[in-house]
Order: sequence, then structure tokens, then C-alpha cells
Amino acid sequence: MVGPSAADVGLGAPNVTICCHSGAMNVLHKTPALADAVLATLADIPFPSVAADRPSALLTRCPAAAVTPLSESPDLAKAAGVGHVHIKDERGRMGLGSFKALGAAYVIARDAEEGNAKGRTYVTASAGNHGLSVAAGAQAFGARAVVYLADTVPEGFADRLRSFGAEVVRHGAIYEEAMAGAAQAAKDNDWALLSDSSWPGYVDRPYTLMEGYLVLMQEAVAQMPAPPTHIFLQAGVGGLATACAAYARVAWGDEPQIIVVEPEAAPALYASIEAGWAQVTEGPESAMGRLDCKEPSLIALKGLARDADEFMLITEDEGAGGSAACADAGFPTTPSGGAGVAGLLVAGPSLGLTPESRVLVILSEQAS
Repeated sequence: MVGPSAADVGLGAPNVTICCHSGAMNVLHKTPALADAVLATLADIPFPSVAADRPSALLTRCPAAAVTPLSESPDLAKAAGVGHVHIKDERGRMGLGSFKALGAAYVIARDAEEGNAKGRTYVTASAGNHGLSVAAGAQAFGARAVVYLADTVPEGFADRLRSFGAEVVRHGAIYEEAMAGAAQAAKDNDWALLSDSSWPGYVDRPYTLMEGYLVLMQEAVAQMPAPPTHIFLQAGVGGLATACAAYARVAWGDEPQIIVVEPEAAPALYASIEAGWAQVTEGPESAMGRLDCKEPSLIALKGLARDADEFMLITEDEGAGGSAACADAGFPTTPSGGAGVAGLLVAGPSLGLTPESRVLVILSEQAS
């Protein structure tokens, strides 16, 4: 994270921590005490937007915009021991291959609507699809994109960014170091920093960016034949999960059980809820690369402290098993894109799943 550490805004640990372990499964059940402890540290951070009609209206003007499908998978339902599994399939979103197309490009489109995008330079760091959204948005609206990549990001992804006209800068060994480089470049050159995370003093653009993600959940609500009993949402810094959870509460109230799924190598949200304030975590590199974020977005942390029910960690093997199961069911994706499915497959009765359960998951990106 750039600027003050998220941990600096903490006020103290909560008095109550409730965890359960079932085999490899590690689940933190959020309690009011845990939620209140986190929320007390984030008074100056906004809750996520639920104004889905704003990005929806703007997207209607984009030739590449189209509603993504909601599919049902009897195979995954059988594997999970539930009645129905509904998949919101973001692999084809606007030709960019992931839900991230709804985020940064929407921010740039909003700037363009106000006459502030053309000729502007947007700089960011990316471990994957966020950079593509920045690059595509900049190209569409006459702006320039500069994307900082850590050394671990494959060169093939760098080439894809360049195909959208972005300038690629290699900086640092991990995402957080690349983000620090991007932030310094923004300051040195008076560029617009466009991160998908948020921290003290940097909330406006990520707030708008996460508002763009509401579109996929607004579509899913309209597409679902009945409200879900459970929603499994994968998380890195938490933008997708918090937007989906916030809109789900508006649409369906308290009824769906909302479970946030993270790699155990990057338990940023889990650790923050457990501790009572935002945490900087440590761990090995995860194959769930788009979720391999060691520090949460503060807007996401605040929203999920309010809206989520459980925070779940999955192993690398479980993440791989989730993507394999998706492929077997006809929905090929990466371990990051199928992490919500992975969580579902190992959850079982301890999270209230029954043969009558109706589950919603997000397939967040196409297979590599």
C-alpha cells in the first residue's frame, strides 16, 4: 500500500475471535464485535457505492458493452452437494476477459464525460486484468496509460498491455513494490494514479472504480430465477467482493449467506477482520495471482465488515481444484477466476449448505 499503512488507522484488537477449522478449511465467522472493531477504525473511509444505475447508463454508450451470461451448472451443484449453482460468467466482459473491464475504464469514461480524460496520463500497477482496463479505457478516450509491473508478471501480459497502447514499466519484485513505483511516478509527473485499492487519503478513484463493478451484480440479480441462499466471492484487495456484497444486501437483504474466499497465502481481509484493523500480511507467492494481495483496500474492508458473513481461506491445492472443476463443468478459468467455486467445493455443511441450497458464484476471468 502507498502512503500511510492501513495498520496505522487501527484502534485496537477486538475482544472476540471465532474461527473454525474443518480439515484444511479455515473459516472466520464474523460477529458483531468483530465488525464493530473494524468499523471503528475506518470512520473516515466511505462505504462502497450501491449506485449501479450510474455505470449501467454510461455503459449503454459503449459498443463493446453487453450483459454477461448467468449459467447454471448441475455438475458443480452435484460436486458441492447443493441444489443449484449459478455462475455469473465474466470471462467475455467487453472483450477484455474479466470483470475488471467494468472498473478502471469506467473511471476514465467518467472523466471523459467531464472533459478531463483526453491527453491525460493514467498510471497504475497491475498483477493482471486491472491494467488492461486502464489501458483500454485510456485508448478509448484519447488518454495515455502507464502500467507498472512487478518482475513476477509474465512478459506475455506486458505484451497484451502494449497492444492497447500502454507503456509498461518493470518495477520491484512484488505487486506492492510496483504500486509504490506507480504512486511515486504519479507524484513526480503530475499523472493520475488509478489504483483498484484504497488507503488513507486515496479513496475517490477506487470508490468510483468499485461502483463500476456493481453492473455485474445488478445483472445477476435480474438474471437469478430466485434469490441465492449462499454467495461465494473471491477477493484480492476486495473490490469485486465488496461491490457484489453491497448490492446483494440492497437486492436481497440479510437472507443470502455471503462468504469471502481468499488464498491462505494472502489473507488480507481475513486477517484484518480477525485483528480488528487493516493488516499487512505476509506469505509465499500464490498461484491465485490476481488474488495474491497482502493488504486490503480500506473501502472494501469497511464494506465487507458490514456485509459479509464469513471469511474463508483456501489452500493452493484447493484453488487448483476449483479451476479444474470449472473446466470439467465446461467453464475453464484460472485458479483466481474459480476461487469462489473452490471455496464452495470445500465448504460443506459447516457453512449451512444443504441439498436445497441455491449458490451464486462469480467466474471472474478467462483461462490463461
